[in-house]
Amino acid sequence: MAAVIPPPRAAGVLSLQRLVRVEDGERLHALLWRAGPGWRMISSAVLGGGIGERAWVLNAQVSHGYRRTDPDRHLAALARDAGARGAGVGLMTAADVSRHAVADDGGTEAVATAGVTVRGWAASPAEGTHGPAAPGTINVIAALPVALTDAALVNAVATATEAKVQALLDAGYDCSGTPTDAIVIAARSPRPGRELHSFAGPRSVWGARLARTVHHAVRAAVPPP
Repeated sequence: MAAVIPPPRAAGVLSLQRLVRVEDGERLHALLWRAGPGWRMISSAVLGGGIGERAWVLNAQVSHGYRRTDPDRHLAALARDAGARGAGVGLMTAADVSRHAVADDGGTEAVATAGVTVRGWAASPAEGTHGPAAPGTINVIAALPVALTDAALVNAVATATEAKVQALLDAGYDCSGTPTDAIVIAARSPRPGRELHSFAGPRSVWGARLARTVHHAVRAAVPPP
């Protein structure tokens, strides 16, 4: 995997390195955020999910017919090839991540990649399936310049998810997302002298900014219905 096109986006902390690779004859893109030290992230990602210190986030495009059963190892290898070091988060999507959208609001930033071919409502009468999931199609990465408690990080995931659904409805889609959407919320690591925020709901200062940022990014990323 090698860097292509321009240097990372200059504004804000979510500076994205655009990468490209060829797998099985297919040209595939990826986005890499080298966050560096001092970040705690909460994520539903297959690689680096949960809550903890993370130094990078990779959002990698894979083929629509992806059949590997070890996506975590695949993502880890892609990250190593790109020069990412330490603990990080790896996301997959069948969407073309070169068509990502970015947004910011009051110091909060977000990037979204979206493909909505396979979509529906979260509360479905169909039974869930077991085994490895297909690659997700709506991935959201958001960064806040403040420290959040564990509870506030969970709250931030809920806020961002609500904003994603609102964006889909505003775009004209009759759905809450795709079956395998993934999210990453990054916040500054707690340290002496840094305020630790306990709330990230949509009516808190930072939660409101997060909601607007994710809404704008997802709304811009989804194709017309």
